Amino acid sequence: MPTAPPGLPGQSPGESPVDRALALSLADEKDSALRWSAALLRSEPASALALLVSARLLAALGRREVAVEGLEVCVVRALDAGNLPLAVTAACDLKTMRADAEKHLDAIAKAFCAESPRLLAKGAAPPELPGEAEQFQPLPSALSGKALVAKAQEAVHEAKRVLESDLAARDSIQKVAPHPLFSALTEPQLRAMVGIFETSTVATDTVLIEEGTTGAEAFIVARGELEVRRRVNEETNETMQLALLGNGALFGEMALLSRAPRAASVLARRPSMILVARKDALDRIAEKQPQVGELFAEHCRRRMVENLVRTSSILSAVHADERPALVDRFLTRTYEEGERLIVQGHESEGLHLIASGEVAVVHDEGDDTTVIAKLGVGEVVGEVALVLRRPSSADVIANCPTVTLHLPRERFLELIKQHPAILAQLYELAIRRDEETSTIVAQEATDADEFVLI
Repeated sequence: MPTAPPGLPGQSPGESPVDRALALSLADEKDSALRWSAALLRSEPASALALLVSARLLAALGRREVAVEGLEVCVVRALDAGNLPLAVTAACDLKTMRADAEKHLDAIAKAFCAESPRLLAKGAAPPELPGEAEQFQPLPSALSGKALVAKAQEAVHEAKRVLESDLAARDSIQKVAPHPLFSALTEPQLRAMVGIFETSTVATDTVLIEEGTTGAEAFIVARGELEVRRRVNEETNETMQLALLGNGALFGEMALLSRAPRAASVLARRPSMILVARKDALDRIAEKQPQVGELFAEHCRRRMVENLVRTSSILSAVHADERPALVDRFLTRTYEEGERLIVQGHESEGLHLIASGEVAVVHDEGDDTTVIAKLGVGEVVGEVALVLRRPSSADVIANCPTVTLHLPRERFLELIKQHPAILAQLYELAIRRDEETSTIVAQEATDADEFVLI
């Protein structure tokens, strides 16, 4: 019996056959990669992922016709599995090969749009995905060149025959789970959206987004696993993990709504296939179909609020069951660099929770200006004037394009009546920040006096 080849550098014991195939492909080891993907396809002829990887490798080895066949079968299998991102990835590959991708993009839009008869009711279980054989082995290492390609082509042809047999045996359409964003769009709107994506395949440890940089694209995980990390110590560059992103996850979407720097880094934990949507392409769709832009903006806003409500130390005082209602209280506000969120000496208009970007807290005393603090994502501003009921003691100015979730004064008063624990936390924060401001301003004045005396 053939045995698996030795492990790749950095390979984890739980690495899947697809991980291995993708890693070898990215290392330009096409024959080795094809041994893994073709063996998986023979074992699981209904696997959209095995079809996609095998088709890509066959195309790279000059077998365009069978690669197109494999990708077309992949789109159907991905749709049956309810995997919109993987279906779009296969269609994008068809477009790259100058094959007829349009009919497949049409099929994707028809399957997942708001009015699709294929959509499951909310809460219904999605179809099961094909499993992997427990004792999987790649094709023998002695198999190479034309013989290896022939075996891979046979696996693609067999996958197509199995699909045709399955389709002939069906007496009803295969249901799919609705996508949280795309299934809110009409068929023409969704068709326009799926047509703007590009694809990227990245190796383990690849950084897709770097904290602090600007971006003009959003991403969807078609297959893989990504890690979201944020710096917690600028001097040591220490970071903390915020989330893990799996198949179907949307990330980086704030770049399509705001020009604020990225609030966290995202890197691949395993070989991953990514869909990329660029801001200029989405803007073109929104110009022709404004509702697409509105739906996308609302989806992003809701995710942004939910994430901040979940992670904010202040708002975590609200019970998890009550947080969805809290989300609806917030208004989204955007500020350009240099614009004031809060004006010193004025009454507070409400509370700001920074969703993206950065602000500076600046105190003016005659001709002297003191930067009290710089605050970023997740921080609260406006609480001193609001809670202590007096004019603001400092300006709050956007250091870069910034988005905040704003809770107007009247809504804030309603909130604290229902959730007094929030008022207690904000009161403690307001007192601490007020004392810090007084101390820093006093120290600046002392330093200035000493400078004059010298």
